[in-house]
Amino acid sequence: MKCLQLLQSRILGSCGRSRAHSPLKNYNRLSSTTTNSQAVLQKDLKSLFSNPPLENSFVQTQGWIRSVRSMKKIAFVDLSDGTTFNSIMIVTSPEIAKDLQTGSSIMAKGSWVKSKGKNQLYELSVTKPEDLQVIGNVEENYPLQKKFHTAEFIRSLPTLKFHTSKLSTVMRSRSFMEYKLQEFFQSENFIKVNPPLITGSDCEGAGELFQVESASVVAKKLANPQDKQITPFFGKNSYLTVSTQLHLEILAQSLSKVWALSPCFRAEASDTNRHLSEFWMLEAEIAFVDKVDQLTWFSERMIKHVINGILTNENGALDNLLKNSKRSKEELLEIENRLKVLQDNNKNWYQITYNEAMDLLLSSGKNDWKYLPPVRGSSLSTEHEKYLTNEVLKAPVFVTDYPKDEKAFYMKINPDNETVACYDLLFPVMGELIGGSVRESNYDVLLKEIERRQMSLPDLQWYLNLRKNGSVPHGGFGMGFERLVSFVCNIDNIKDAIPLSRSIDNCDC
Repeated sequence: MKCLQLLQSRILGSCGRSRAHSPLKNYNRLSSTTTNSQAVLQKDLKSLFSNPPLENSFVQTQGWIRSVRSMKKIAFVDLSDGTTFNSIMIVTSPEIAKDLQTGSSIMAKGSWVKSKGKNQLYELSVTKPEDLQVIGNVEENYPLQKKFHTAEFIRSLPTLKFHTSKLSTVMRSRSFMEYKLQEFFQSENFIKVNPPLITGSDCEGAGELFQVESASVVAKKLANPQDKQITPFFGKNSYLTVSTQLHLEILAQSLSKVWALSPCFRAEASDTNRHLSEFWMLEAEIAFVDKVDQLTWFSERMIKHVINGILTNENGALDNLLKNSKRSKEELLEIENRLKVLQDNNKNWYQITYNEAMDLLLSSGKNDWKYLPPVRGSSLSTEHEKYLTNEVLKAPVFVTDYPKDEKAFYMKINPDNETVACYDLLFPVMGELIGGSVRESNYDVLLKEIERRQMSLPDLQWYLNLRKNGSVPHGGFGMGFERLVSFVCNIDNIKDAIPLSRSIDNCDC
């Protein structure tokens, strides 16, 4: 007891001396000229519209000018800061607004008043020149003027394109959908993990890989092309991942339910509206799963959770999609209707087998296929998938039990030995959104399949060994996140669903 009291007295004495003489007192987080209120971030427009200040109160805001309209006695400056689809109209004099340009960033201070306009509740009245200051000017040839621009033209401006209402809407929608997915997995007791992006194996067996090597090793190989003894940086050939699934299976064998949202990479030499070389994949792996129905049921609930959040206008998500996005009334109605079809909780989506899908396609009487007609035993093309969902079923559909030779090596083989326990979720307009399967959990069966396909056993031995030491049945799925964003936002080109797209001959900034 005496020892404890002595120790406490020494600590207190030391602390007292430290406070009295410590040079650290000069290093407070806030300087003598900075107050707590000055250190707080300025209120953004979304905050101002969500919790409006009292009428006629003095408000400061900042953002980028969308347009300037000057009349004889009054001027209107449309200001946006990107946090919401709403912009604030600054009402001022032509004299104060005379040097303002579209695209410039400004700070404005004025009275928060009710708007006399039809499409907004509030506006900011600025009466003093010093209360409207330019933060950053634009060049004379600033390309995003208030006029129609084609999607191709906007896409050519990667550093400016998010000033457009359509693409800023897409980015806010993307952010909300990611938030709802995280919320869903959290509610289902999943653990979010971060699997590696560099791998020594090709998960899908597609062969379209980006090889990873250090600059020094590449230089050595170029200088000595005949030297076969130069060791790769990782000790073996390594690649950017096309899927994190194999590594998620490691984690699921210990954590039961895991998911990831990670970038993936494919070196496809295609520059179409459906191809990206870098894209984001949502992938989940679940232990103690042995039926495809468990996975399709879970996938449907996951998507409906996201759609329900949008349709209930949570956090203004539906308003963000449907208001101020420069779309026609018909297009906006199409977006809302397609979301309602997906969200209907009283109706499950269709689920059919691959053979049933083939029966529907082959009996449809359609002969004018743009590309190849459907052939039983071969994969469904995007054209076939869209025809099933757009014309035949007019709804989302899970297609299960594909021929094993058309799918990946790791899928569990069905008792018929011809098909595998897998599924694709097909969406109207989009085609495939999700692909998943029960994984083969039998060591000997998986080994036989790897050998039958003449795959590299040394590269996959670690994966094969997961079937030992307490292995359990498991399954999972992957979803291209940009595909979901494209569907919800009604985007024709997937390059507009990701902030800065990467594809062949395209890596500008």
